[in-house]
Amino acid sequence: MEASLGIRMDEPMAFSPQRDQVQADGSVKKHEQNFKLSGVKKDIEKLYEAVPQLGNLFKIKDKIGEGTFSSVYLATAQLQVGPEEKIALKHLIPTSHPIRIAAELQCLTVAGGQDNVMGVKYCFRKNDHVVIAMPYLEHESFLDILNSLSFQEVREYMFNLFRALKRIHQFGIVHRDVKPSNFLYNRRLKKYALVDFGLAQGTHDTKIELLKLVHSEAQQESCPQNKSHVITGNKISLSGPAAPKELDQHPTVKTVKRPYTNAQSQIKQGKDGKLMKQSKTVDVLSRKLAPKKKAISSKVMTSGVMRKTASSCPASLTCDCYATDKVCSICLSRRQQVAPRAGTPGFRAPEVLTKCPNQTTAIDMWSAGVIFLSLLSGRYPFYKASDDLTALAQIMTIRGSRETIQAAKTFGKSILCSKEIPAQDLRKLCEKLRGIDSNTLTLTSDVQGPAARDPAFSEKTDHNVSHVIQQTPEAQHPGNSLHKDSNGCGGSLNTDTISLEGWNEVPDEAYDLLDKLLDLNPASRITAEEALLHPFFKDMSL
Repeated sequence: MEASLGIRMDEPMAFSPQRDQVQADGSVKKHEQNFKLSGVKKDIEKLYEAVPQLGNLFKIKDKIGEGTFSSVYLATAQLQVGPEEKIALKHLIPTSHPIRIAAELQCLTVAGGQDNVMGVKYCFRKNDHVVIAMPYLEHESFLDILNSLSFQEVREYMFNLFRALKRIHQFGIVHRDVKPSNFLYNRRLKKYALVDFGLAQGTHDTKIELLKLVHSEAQQESCPQNKSHVITGNKISLSGPAAPKELDQHPTVKTVKRPYTNAQSQIKQGKDGKLMKQSKTVDVLSRKLAPKKKAISSKVMTSGVMRKTASSCPASLTCDCYATDKVCSICLSRRQQVAPRAGTPGFRAPEVLTKCPNQTTAIDMWSAGVIFLSLLSGRYPFYKASDDLTALAQIMTIRGSRETIQAAKTFGKSILCSKEIPAQDLRKLCEKLRGIDSNTLTLTSDVQGPAARDPAFSEKTDHNVSHVIQQTPEAQHPGNSLHKDSNGCGGSLNTDTISLEGWNEVPDEAYDLLDKLLDLNPASRITAEEALLHPFFKDMSL
């Protein structure tokens, strides 16, 4: 099976500073803080109402995090003896799928609690609300400390990240969302914790049984059911039961994207006030799921051409629309490929961006490589793109278009690029972005002064990315897209707090490890276990 994905790059992406952002005055900031505190107070009250038993054990102090699938609160345990213990309470959204919740709990209970992987103390449930209680690790913001870290601290950070990844990968867990905000770091205590397994999936031989169910559920949820996609001119509509009205789209977008979404459904009501300790996740497991509907194959119509059934089109026929802006009936007859895309933009590996169906723990190692790239360059986030194709183009700008095309062939994808982009020397790139002359150890003139939000990597506003996506023998939605985006890759280089300690002696081993982490081929990308044995960590022990 091979897919074709074409990218047109009119000009190489450039490195350019972002404009200074206007600071709000004190009164506006104070109003925003008061508004935020009021909102947090209401959220805490709602949580107490949703899960009353929390009030008997914890005093919730603050809301410290919020994502698509959960919110995290800081609380203290109401213990009868001894000092108060700080606890992190993760409240999962009520629509989270029971299997997904149970799988996250199993990851925490089986793999967590050691080797820098977060563990779990208790789990509470009331009706469809689930709260996971975990140890709280006070930690610093990655962006705030990025350029004050000594080189030795960077080594320790990456070493401990690989320890955590080795641990979960041994259990066949693919985290899928490795990024600085999910790897907590207490600089003073030298403590680390890999958190948030809400998007985790299992490998084919995973030891976490529930992750096998998550994978099958995700596959079913990714496939459209009881509806067909119709592309007509500049509009995309959905037909089927309770289909919404036509949605206006960009006139040039002809590719129907079907991003991977986490399996979600309403949790069935269960017993009130259930408290579960580490090994007691059976209550979540015992909830009955709603009957699954049989998947119904979708039909796609483009310019009056309707997808035929796969059996009506012999597999031996050769497609005649390769690298064109049309879609032939042969391509329309092929089944839509389903591949997970979960993760945070900027940290997704090439095989995720190109929707390769066979994704492994290697995608976590790519994400670790992006973190290492930020640490060595002093820029975070390093990559920032509005869509997967632009993200792939940004990767090409660093790793080279020819190399990206060659690597894609190894996992069944072909990429077309209108311009050849050479790969960059990672050492020169990082030293340039960090703004340090390695020979004289001084800040270069292009980063003098405040640069709290200078981007490492930005797209020009007239940068066009057009693509044609095809697959043989199983086609994705072919088409032609034009993207214009002026968002840059963020980052900071604060000259007031930058630490020069050790940065004049960055060894070649550091960039060798970075190169192996950012290997475009997932099959040959370095593993966590191999990374811990890399010469870069030669004087460090597990």
